[in-house]
Amino acid sequence: MSNKTVAEHLAQYGDYHRDRRNIMTHLVGIPMIVIAILTLLSRPEFSVAYLLLTPANLVVFAAVIFYIRLDIKLGLLMTVLLWLCLSLGRDIAAMSTLAWLSWGIGLFIVGWIFQFIGHYYEGRKPAFVDDIIGLAIGPLFVVAEVVFMLGLRPELKRQVERQR
Repeated sequence: MSNKTVAEHLAQYGDYHRDRRNIMTHLVGIPMIVIAILTLLSRPEFSVAYLLLTPANLVVFAAVIFYIRLDIKLGLLMTVLLWLCLSLGRDIAAMSTLAWLSWGIGLFIVGWIFQFIGHYYEGRKPAFVDDIIGLAIGPLFVVAEVVFMLGLRPELKRQVERQR
């Protein structure tokens, strides 16, 4: 696991996302991709003792640990947001197989279209092409950008900007 701080991760990811149009497309596309992945991973279900587990539960659990280790406040916010995405994904996964796959694949494709439109404006490839951890940092980046837009966590924002 990386020893980078949350500010270092956000600054590195942010280097690929300077154009406001690119950031705006990510505010739409990344949540769609997260919901799509959690939707598609919400099947199959298996029981361990009294717990009902899915691959989506395991992915969210691992992500939550990663985010909380990086930054407790953002990590807790990510926990709530991922739980909401997981809940929506489970609801979609409870639909017919055709509806589940249509929603899951549809959200995934449309989310990536938003991403690539943003990177067209940016004139630069997505961050994960150079560092695969960018796939995990993307959702955190979106949440941090909204937090910064709301005027919250100004010291973290300054740390990120100093490292860019």
